[in-house]
Amino acid sequence: MAELIVEHLSLRFGGLTVLNDICFEVHPGELFALIGPNGAGKTSVLNCISGIYRGNGVIRFRGERIDGLAPHVIAARGLARTFQHGEVFAHMSVLDNLLTGRHTRIRTNPLAEMLFLPSVRRAETEHRQAVERIINMVDLERYRHAQVGSLPFGIQKIVGFARALALDPALVLLDEPSAGLNRQEREDLARYILRAKHELKLPMIWIEHDMQMIADLADRIHVLDYGRTIAEGDPEAVLNDARVRAAYLGRS
Repeated sequence: MAELIVEHLSLRFGGLTVLNDICFEVHPGELFALIGPNGAGKTSVLNCISGIYRGNGVIRFRGERIDGLAPHVIAARGLARTFQHGEVFAHMSVLDNLLTGRHTRIRTNPLAEMLFLPSVRRAETEHRQAVERIINMVDLERYRHAQVGSLPFGIQKIVGFARALALDPALVLLDEPSAGLNRQEREDLARYILRAKHELKLPMIWIEHDMQMIADLADRIHVLDYGRTIAEGDPEAVLNDARVRAAYLGRS
């Protein structure tokens, strides 16, 4: 069974059609790449899935419809995402940023927290242990207590990715995680993505402009152009598709 099913998704802002009849599925453990030229509608797809935008169509996550639900409700069901610009809490430490990613897993109530009851202490220990596992997975140990705003941009992007993993998600939406990274940082990110895929068995929808990374890592590719699907399939076939090349390079 597919983890996520998107059926006939359309999105319009006034007279502007942003997405037109988009359909795809994401399978368990799959790294599903969503690519296309700038303005093709890729981030709009993620915004519809995560509840930021409300389009027309059906979106099913683990068999249940999530279209129309609020973003925090969708996150609580196990769907996490990153953003193009990191969107981290700059004044907080790396550790505290990741702990915010645990918010949907917190089951204690304010009164118990105020009294710091044993149940609260146990829960906090569990949350911190979960965060430490993610810190180790993405090699952030030396930055654990550093203020995120003082870190290089590339490390901030890794923190954003780690915070999504801290949710203990069932599926992750990656919105251009390599944007703004240098070659070494991209190689590190690729390693972390593969580690999350294989060790956590996580399916991911991955928006990316680095075609070499896509060719090396993606299991399957879905291509958008002007809000429409123009190709889908395995990386070799899609990246050699004449329609895809025309969308990126232009027609003579």
